[in-house]
Amino acid sequence: DVYEDSPTGKAIRDEGLPPFNAYSADGKVTGNLVYVHQGLPADYEELEERGIDVTGKIVIAQYGGSWRGIKPKLAAEKGAFGCIIYNEPQDDGYGRGDAYPSGGFKHETAVQRGSIYDLPRRPGDPLTPYYGSTKDAERIPRSESETLVPIPTLPISYSDAQPLLESLGGDVVPASWRGALPITYRTGGVGRSEVTLEVEFNWDNVPAHNVIAVMEGSEFPDEWIIRGNHHDAWVIGATDPISGIVAMMEEARAIGELAQNGWKPKRTLVYCAWDAEEPGLLGSTEWVEDHAGELHDKAVAYINTDGNSRGFLSISGSHAFEPLAAAVADEVIDPQTGATAAERRQSRILVSGTSEQKKEARKSSALPMGALGSGSDYSAFIQHAGISSFNVRFGGEGVGGEYHTAFDTFDHFVRFKDPGHAYGVALADVCGRLTLRLANAELLPFSFDATASTISEYVDDVIKLADTKREEIEQYNALIEDGHFERAADPTAPFAVPEKREPVPHMNFAPLLNARDMLNEAAADYAAARKRHDDAKTQLSRDDLVRINKFMYQSERAFMNPDGLPRRPWFRHQIYAPGYYTGYGVKTLPGIREGIEEQNYYEAEEQIMETADAIYRFASVVNAIASSLEAR
Repeated sequence: DVYEDSPTGKAIRDEGLPPFNAYSADGKVTGNLVYVHQGLPADYEELEERGIDVTGKIVIAQYGGSWRGIKPKLAAEKGAFGCIIYNEPQDDGYGRGDAYPSGGFKHETAVQRGSIYDLPRRPGDPLTPYYGSTKDAERIPRSESETLVPIPTLPISYSDAQPLLESLGGDVVPASWRGALPITYRTGGVGRSEVTLEVEFNWDNVPAHNVIAVMEGSEFPDEWIIRGNHHDAWVIGATDPISGIVAMMEEARAIGELAQNGWKPKRTLVYCAWDAEEPGLLGSTEWVEDHAGELHDKAVAYINTDGNSRGFLSISGSHAFEPLAAAVADEVIDPQTGATAAERRQSRILVSGTSEQKKEARKSSALPMGALGSGSDYSAFIQHAGISSFNVRFGGEGVGGEYHTAFDTFDHFVRFKDPGHAYGVALADVCGRLTLRLANAELLPFSFDATASTISEYVDDVIKLADTKREEIEQYNALIEDGHFERAADPTAPFAVPEKREPVPHMNFAPLLNARDMLNEAAADYAAARKRHDDAKTQLSRDDLVRINKFMYQSERAFMNPDGLPRRPWFRHQIYAPGYYTGYGVKTLPGIREGIEEQNYYEAEEQIMETADAIYRFASVVNAIASSLEAR
C-alpha cells in the first residue's frame, strides 16, 4: 500500500508486512488469466455454459460475495493453478464515494490482506486437528492438512488489477460481473492474457499469546461467563480489532473498580484477549480445544466482539438469550439519536427492511437476533463446544474501504468510523450489561420460547427450499428438453449444452416436524413453570440452583452431534454452521440445507434424522428443567 501519513506511514514502512493471503501455497505458476467474477459456484456455472474451462489457468476474482478463502478453494477444485484476488472499486472504492484521504473509501493502492485457510472445514492450527496446539503437541505434516489451499494465491489492489483485466480477451462478461474500472470486462482465458504468479512464505511455528484474566465468583465459582475479543491485526488494525478490544478493556476496568470497592460477581468472569484470530481463529480455537473438558463442565456463556463503528446495534447468537439481548437493547441509549438501541434498529427495519422483517417489527419492538456463522472467535465456543454465545457490534454508518489494509488507522477511524468513540462506549455498555446479568442472576435468564420459534422457522425454510429446488430443476430440465436454453451473448463463442439435473425427490420431513412440535411443547411448559416460579418468588437452595442452572447452560450441548457435519466433523452444532461455500455466512440446519442445495438428497435425508435427534435431545433437557422448577 502507498500511505504517506506520518508517524503511521513510517510504522507501516518499517514494520508492516507486504500484502499477502495467509496459508496460500508456495509456488511459481504461469498460465492464461481467466476472470471469474467473485469466484463462486454460480460464476463457474456461467463460465462452463460458455465453454470456458479454468483447468491449468490462473483465475482473477473480485473480493465479495463470500469469504475470501472460498475463491482459491473453488479455483483449485476446478483445476486452476493459481488465484489472484482484487478489490473492485465499485464495492468499496471510488464507485461508492471519495477514496481516502478525501473520503473513507478504499485508496487505489490499498490491498485487502486476509487468511484463505479453509475455515468452513475447521478453524484453528492446521497441524493440530481437534486438539490444542500446545508447545509439545504432536503436529501432522503440512502436506496432510485438509484445510490448506493447494494453489498459490495473492491479493492485489485495484490499481494493479486494472492492467491485468484490461489485457483479457474472450467474451464480454454479463452485466452483473462488470465493475467500476474504466475497461471492458472480459472473461479471458485466451490470447495475450498469460501471467506468472510467484509466492513464497515463512512456515515457522511460533507462539501465539492469549491474555486471560479471571475474577473468581463469590457463589458459583465453577460457572464461567467468558468475554472475548482478539488483539492481533493485519497492519495497524484501528477498527479491526482495536475498536472492539478497547470497549472490552473499558468493561474490565469498570469491573475492576467495582471489585476495589468490595463487589464480587456471583459467577466467575473470564476476560480473554485472543491472539492469531486473523490467520484462522487460532488463539480462541486452540484454547477451547485444550480446555474442552473444563469448558464443558463450567462454561455458561461466551460474549464476543470484534470490530465496531457507528450505527445500529447487531446481536447474533444463541436464541435462548434473545429476551436477555432485547432487554439490554431496550436500556442502552444510542449516542447519535437519543433513542434506545432497540428503537433505532427497529426504525431502520421499518424503513429499509424486507416485507417480512417489517411485518415482524410491527408486531414487536424487540431487537431481532441473528444466527452465528463464522469469521470471529465465537466459532469454537458455539459450533464445536456447544457453549451458548453472543456476537455483538454496532455498525452500518461507518463508511470505508480500510478493511485489512494499511489504511485501517486511528486517523481513518476517528474521521469515518466512530468520531468521538461514542459507539465504543455504547458497545461497552451493552456487553458489560450482558456479562454482569449473566454473572449475577440467581436463575440464569434462558428463554426456550425464542429457540423453539426460531427453529420452527428454520424447519419451514428447509421444507420450502426443497419445494423451490424441485420447481427450479423441473423448469431447468424443461428448457433443455425444449431446446430453449439461452446461448452465450456472442453467437460465435463456444457453447456447452448443459446436462439435465437430477430431480428432487419428496423427502420425509416427518421426523423433523415431530421434533419441532416436541420442542414447542417443552418450551411452553418451561415458560409456564418459570413464570409460576418467578411469580411465587420461590427461594431455591444452592444445590437446586447449581443443578437447574447447569441443566440450562449445558442445554446448548444437546444440539451437538459428536460425528459433526458431513465432510467437516469439527462443526458439531446441528442448528448453526458457516456455509461450506459461503465461509462467514451462516447456514441454519446446515446438514439438511446444504444437502438440498448441493443436490445430495440421500445425505439430506440422513441429516433430517440427525437434526431431528438433536432437537429431541434439546427438548428433553428443556422438559427436565421445567420439571425441576415444578418440583420446587
